Amino acid sequence: MMKLEKSHICHGGTLGYYSHDSAETKTQMNFSVFLPPNASGNIPYVVFLSGLTCTEDNFTTKANAYQKAAELGIAILAPDTSPRGENIADDEAYDLGQGAGFYLNATQNPWAENFRMESYIIEELLPVVEEGLSLDANACAITGHSMGGHGALTLYFKYPEKFKSASAFAPIVAPSQVPWGHKAFTAYIGEDQNEWKKHDATHLVSAAKSPQSNAPILIDQGTADTFLEEQLKPHLFEKACEAVGQKLTLRMQDGYDHSYFFIQSFMDDHLEWHTKYLK
Repeated sequence: MMKLEKSHICHGGTLGYYSHDSAETKTQMNFSVFLPPNASGNIPYVVFLSGLTCTEDNFTTKANAYQKAAELGIAILAPDTSPRGENIADDEAYDLGQGAGFYLNATQNPWAENFRMESYIIEELLPVVEEGLSLDANACAITGHSMGGHGALTLYFKYPEKFKSASAFAPIVAPSQVPWGHKAFTAYIGEDQNEWKKHDATHLVSAAKSPQSNAPILIDQGTADTFLEEQLKPHLFEKACEAVGQKLTLRMQDGYDHSYFFIQSFMDDHLEWHTKYLK
């Protein structure tokens, strides 16, 4: 059962911060939900997955998403990025452990006990908010930033029956081929690179059933992003999409970096993009 921790009126709608006890992560998990004005029953919604080091609060306070969401009549769910707590496995580095769940189910110790973010989101969180806040289970889209962009794309391909559309901001599209992914995947799911492919959007798009029937994917990427060449490599995903006929709009945004200033600059476009497939 979810607990409302605090709420605010925002652009005529309601922004709530919630907590609940998760059976998947065995911890208390936090998330925020924006509900548009006059919302009642079967509300279409967008899930936003945040990046490394973030909590549910980063998107909530920095993305400048709620005015457009209010206009469009859609809700937005923003989960935390990992389990947290004093007795939960962690690492001193920013890109592993708490704040760096990578939206997968860990199989390696010490992570396997609590780091089950894929199952948490799909099997637990989405049903909880759909039931508790009358969000429409048949009108759900997914987006995210960086590590969260990786999560959005991979979950979109793994659960095509759940998500009507997907987009991403500066996503890690090929974690099997970049340092962030090598580190996280080795720690969380081991050395077998065949297992890595199950959590890599560039591999998943190649294996997707009838990708041409999927909604087009929208990706925005800043050209001044310091992680672009080493960690993000969007053109690998673009090439994979071209090979199988997956429709993709990849927009290289001149001069933009990896920050939430970049995200808020194009957030309206993404929400409008998703609304086409939600209503």
